[in-house]
Amino acid sequence: MKGTEPDEEQLVRRTAKGDRAAFEELYRRTSPWLAVRLRRRCADEQIVAEVMQETYLAVWRAAGAFAGSAVGGSAVGWLWTIAARRLVDAFRRRARHTQPLPVAETTVALAAEDEALAGAVGDHVGDALRRLAPELRQVLQAMVLDGLTVRETAVLLGLPEGTVKTRARRARIAMREALS
Repeated sequence: MKGTEPDEEQLVRRTAKGDRAAFEELYRRTSPWLAVRLRRRCADEQIVAEVMQETYLAVWRAAGAFAGSAVGGSAVGWLWTIAARRLVDAFRRRARHTQPLPVAETTVALAAEDEALAGAVGDHVGDALRRLAPELRQVLQAMVLDGLTVRETAVLLGLPEGTVKTRARRARIAMREALS
């Protein structure tokens, strides 16, 4: 490895072996990008900070479970999957403890996934999501709420990409019909 820097996948593999320097380098490279991506989905800096902390703690603890390129994934995709799920969890925790603000009172426009998450508390969107078949809901959550690509969703769910595309289409049609 002389003369070349390790890529993110190699850093995750070294982190799995307890290499703190590799973990710190992974954090240095990925945290600015991850924070920006999370802020696009959440304007609350406290939630973003909590999600960042939970994500990197999960990476430190679960680096050995990273399958990587062996299953067509990437270290950055894996990291985003963890962060996106932690963000969804944070929204769910907040929704259980507080009433969502009316849209007119918010200072920033909500992203589509934020509206869907807020809707999961009990309005028409939440009802429509709950009525979806579990396999359709999983794909919709991964692609829309978590912001994963078709490929990342396929890897995450262990499905062929064509199946993910078909389920995403069926889920969107079902949601459109339920909300019309």
